[in-house]
Amino acid sequence: MRNAPYLQGRLLIVAMFALPAFVFTSGCKSTTTARPSAAAPTAVATDDATLAGRVKQALAADSTLRSLPISVATYRGVVQLSGYVDSQAQILEALAVTHSVPGVQSVSNDLHLKSQ
Repeated sequence: MRNAPYLQGRLLIVAMFALPAFVFTSGCKSTTTARPSAAAPTAVATDDATLAGRVKQALAADSTLRSLPISVATYRGVVQLSGYVDSQAQILEALAVTHSVPGVQSVSNDLHLKSQ
């Protein structure tokens, strides 16, 4: 029983240091509300995938472009076309078809003519 005052003193010292630590760290907790910027990348990624699919469908629906190896990539509404085509007219046709798809902000042309 002689150690009781000693243990109480130690417990008081530990409590004195622990309480401020809990108070300060409780203020650092993150909120559970979703911020609009946190949800935006997922929405953009889904929209980009959908947009790429629509552009690919539009290119496949065109009889002059159907058989050409044209790759489509999108990022935030910007569509990048890449690959090789037979003529300048096919490049212009691919650009026109891509521009006609709803949701396309701009088109980056990386189409090249096949060497003959």
